[in-house]
Amino acid sequence: MARVLIVGAGLTGSLCACLLRRELQSKVRLVVWDKARGAGGRMSTSRPPPEASSHSADLGAQYITATPAYAQSHHSFYTELLSAGVLQPLDCPIEGLRQRDGSTDYVTPRGTGSLVKHFLSQSGADVFLERHVTALYRRGASWEVERKAGGSETFDAVVLTMPVPQILQLQGDLGNLLSTQQRQQLDAVRFSSRFALALFFPPGAVFSFSWAAKYVSDSSCIRYLAVDDRKRGADTSARGPALVVHTSVPFGEEHLEQDKEDVQPIILQELHRLLPDLPQPVSIKCQKWRYSQVLTSVPDCPGHMTVLEQPPLVCGGDAFCHSNFDGCVESALSVLGALKASLADTPS
Repeated sequence: MARVLIVGAGLTGSLCACLLRRELQSKVRLVVWDKARGAGGRMSTSRPPPEASSHSADLGAQYITATPAYAQSHHSFYTELLSAGVLQPLDCPIEGLRQRDGSTDYVTPRGTGSLVKHFLSQSGADVFLERHVTALYRRGASWEVERKAGGSETFDAVVLTMPVPQILQLQGDLGNLLSTQQRQQLDAVRFSSRFALALFFPPGAVFSFSWAAKYVSDSSCIRYLAVDDRKRGADTSARGPALVVHTSVPFGEEHLEQDKEDVQPIILQELHRLLPDLPQPVSIKCQKWRYSQVLTSVPDCPGHMTVLEQPPLVCGGDAFCHSNFDGCVESALSVLGALKASLADTPS
């Protein structure tokens, strides 16, 4: 049984694990590591602190837009998620959202993190959080993978799905194995950056506005606002609502190297300018997305990059395609194709 490590418990990593399990079944033992305290990556759902009874909030991805082409080519994924209640059609308009002909928007009633958890549960993978990979070493037909906290483990194949700059920071043999062309392609990848806030309110809090979500056009700081429960169509009568704030990309770049604790008051000041009647929140959570969305992907969007065929070392993620749900699906399918041949011959 081949032991496969997937680094990154975001959407691409969870999909890779799910697809490998479905394709190879008992031929692989799947292990997922993520350096964060929870799975989800940029599709994570944040819970309020224990002292607050508020609704949860999506600080990363907000909704999923399926173009007609992807609705057809990824039909099985959408059908699965709709049948499982993980996705549902967006039934409230998002002010300022530019509609594309024939596209369909979906939301996650239990939060975007439920997407990742669905695929992880389907994969049967052993998921370990707070495991930060620092180095990869080739040991004959295996990979030795070192962790920041100390210690290492050996795997027959490794899939790297974290943001490309983090891949390039890995120590060990990776740098020597990348070709000049591969190095140039990875060095050219660019991400946007932004901050996100979740304001958690007590039960009974009332907002003076009626919209569920909107894009803001008259602020250099704030680009997007959403009342999370309204966007999802969730009932928060027993819990308080949550308001999500996303900054603009220029603001994120300007303040990227500052601590989020220093940036939060700036965002809140602008928020109160936009929404002067906003009630007092119970708590606030601030997230810095250093790698928010891919601006420049690997040329020709190949879906993956094979660094070494034996033992397999493959990179995947939205940087090898594009930054949305369907881009992650495309990348995971591409990684599956790269690994299937080499792992299928492993005796079960």
